[in-house]
Amino acid sequence: MKRRRGSPPEPGCLEAWTTESRALVDHWRGRRAARCSGPGGAAAREARRQREGFGDLLLRMRGLPAALPALPLELTVLYNSLLFTVGTSDSAIKAEAEGIRQGLLRVLEACGACGQDLSTEELWQKVLQEVTVEELQGPLHRLGALQAAWWLAASRLGSTAGLFRLLSNAEDLGRARCSKGENELLSLLKAWRVPAEGASLPLVQSTEDLKEVLCTTAAFLQGLQELEAGNFPTALSLLQEAAGGFCSKRVLAQIYTCLGCCAQRMSKPQTALQHLKRALQVDFQCLPALSHVAAVYQELGETEAELQALALLYQALEKNPPAAASSSPRFLIRTELLVHTPILSSLLRCHHPSEVKYLLAQRCLQEGRVADAVEHYLDFLSLLQEGLQQQVPLDGGSALPRIPEVFLEAASALEQAGRHQDAITVCEEVISRTTDLVPRILRVEERLQQSECSSPGEGLSQKKESLRCLAWRAAGYLHQGWAWAMLGERKEAVTQFSRCLGDLLRVQLCGPGVGPAENNLLPEVEVLQKIRLLSLIGRGAQFLELGRHKEALLDFQHGLQISPGDPAAAPYLVWALWNLDRKQEAAAHWQKFSQSPRGEDGQGGRPVPLYLASCLEQAAFPGSQDLAGSIRDYLGTS
Repeated sequence: MKRRRGSPPEPGCLEAWTTESRALVDHWRGRRAARCSGPGGAAAREARRQREGFGDLLLRMRGLPAALPALPLELTVLYNSLLFTVGTSDSAIKAEAEGIRQGLLRVLEACGACGQDLSTEELWQKVLQEVTVEELQGPLHRLGALQAAWWLAASRLGSTAGLFRLLSNAEDLGRARCSKGENELLSLLKAWRVPAEGASLPLVQSTEDLKEVLCTTAAFLQGLQELEAGNFPTALSLLQEAAGGFCSKRVLAQIYTCLGCCAQRMSKPQTALQHLKRALQVDFQCLPALSHVAAVYQELGETEAELQALALLYQALEKNPPAAASSSPRFLIRTELLVHTPILSSLLRCHHPSEVKYLLAQRCLQEGRVADAVEHYLDFLSLLQEGLQQQVPLDGGSALPRIPEVFLEAASALEQAGRHQDAITVCEEVISRTTDLVPRILRVEERLQQSECSSPGEGLSQKKESLRCLAWRAAGYLHQGWAWAMLGERKEAVTQFSRCLGDLLRVQLCGPGVGPAENNLLPEVEVLQKIRLLSLIGRGAQFLELGRHKEALLDFQHGLQISPGDPAAAPYLVWALWNLDRKQEAAAHWQKFSQSPRGEDGQGGRPVPLYLASCLEQAAFPGSQDLAGSIRDYLGTS
């Protein structure tokens, strides 16, 4: 390529620029060494001053026409300036990629060519293939490494690989040839020969260090991509490559956390625990690793270890809430600035202390540790009084369910602990807060049409929300009914069960059938049907205790219409018939129910919400063996 004719800057001017550039680099190195263990804020302010110094110098250099003698220095100043721009922003800013583009255009301008209409990839190809000036090769390679950092931050791995093919000579490409199973991008990066750093053109971060950061970043990013795609062996290999790379302890702990999650998905829980514990050894503030440890212990069924991990996580979050990453780094371009992917954010999401407190309560309740569950739920409810809703987003990214469900779970724990009056009080809070949210009449399609299954409309979403509010309110009455029953207040229990059933009459279902076995039954409708069944059983049971056997029989018959063959309602129906001296009919029903297959919950549908678990236990018929013995004796006599 022909050189552009133009007057180079005066030798004195070029020398002054070189001296100024060297002074800026020396000043930064000295300040960095002095403050590497000092407060991050001071180092960050110093970095911003250096960025402004290099930016001002670059503007003055670009005020003159591009000339080949000055370009090595100009590209080096651009390199240093962009390093400070990225390093002080805690992110790879897309807009700064324009600075590299302008530098390449200045190179073409000095050589009498142009490339304004070219894409960035085409511009790099033109410059590296046509500009053969020896003095520009080193600065261009350094600028290429920065461009690779930009593209890696944008997950443009193909563009990055293409750039390093251009930056590599034939010998480098020969070393980079990878056999089957090797990673091409990593092979190209490792084979790339870093240009020597000249004493006259000092750098604030060496290209060798930048190369190491790029290798670690490329392995980390590709490992995350393979993990997300479900290619776990490949992901494991790439993440192990990243763990052996050049990064801070903070990033290394993140990589080990990802390795643990990958091993867990490969059904290797013990290996997962090794990686997660290694993450905590490297950086004890990597609390997401502790959260994953608890999840692995849950998978292994080691409840004690799981709860200990959650308790440690809660204590750590209370004492040291997650802080923002320090902006006083030893290196300006770092792996943590280049790796920002949704899957990494998901794996490293920091829980709010209250989320962990809820998880402790939930797991204790699920495992039957009622006293501990009550303690944790009451702690959590006190946090709600302090305005937790404003601290934690209650959406899909949070471990917390909807607040009324938490109240109902707390009521369930209180009931199981024998604190029935407290359970009644907690449920009253749910009932009072949802009263205004439940419409008087709610008409809904019982089952989703195929199109609604994939993309429910706004109207359906609103109806589903109304159904959820109705379910919470009805569940509050249901819990109160069982609580009054346990207190021996049969008539008050009947009143609460009747209020629950009256609430459910607000829903008018449209569409064929009432059985819940079809897959496209609205989940909210299925929950309401389960609440109705449990309430009918509860009220029927109280009628039996009050000697009102006919009314009890009607409730059990209605319950079995909702859930045919339900293992809770069926023996109650038999018992009611037996007490009405309809023993032959009772025996026939018993034989029928004994021979019919049962789902896990009596109806083979979705698992019931946790807040209904205690009601399921209370609805179980208490005298099945005695009843079975009486019927066998009756059948034998007959």
